[in-house]
Amino acid sequence: MSATKIDARLKRKKSIRKRIQGTMERPRLSVFRSTKHIYAQVIDDDKQTTLASASSLEPELEASLKGLKKRDRAKHIGKLIAQRCLSKGVSQVVFDRNGFIYHGRVSALADGAREGGLKF
Repeated sequence: MSATKIDARLKRKKSIRKRIQGTMERPRLSVFRSTKHIYAQVIDDDKQTTLASASSLEPELEASLKGLKKRDRAKHIGKLIAQRCLSKGVSQVVFDRNGFIYHGRVSALADGAREGGLKF
């Protein structure tokens, strides 16, 4: 990816983060998308702690994600992060797309999280 694309995403990210902040009642669900993998974190910005995380790189998920398309993997990660949040008592989050366009894998992760029981 060229430096100008990365710079444009970081500029969008900064603009989004001005308006979005995670609290203990509604932590921030942050998504990062690389060319091969997708990562999700639920963050409490007040305490600056990560409450839950999930990614397509986790060794225990390797068998269940094998052979799936990237969009289906993202949906699976969304369901997993929702499950981990609900086990910690978090049911509502603020979605942070991290400067990425809400399309494809980012929207699939959000749909999976909603199916898993998260509200945003």
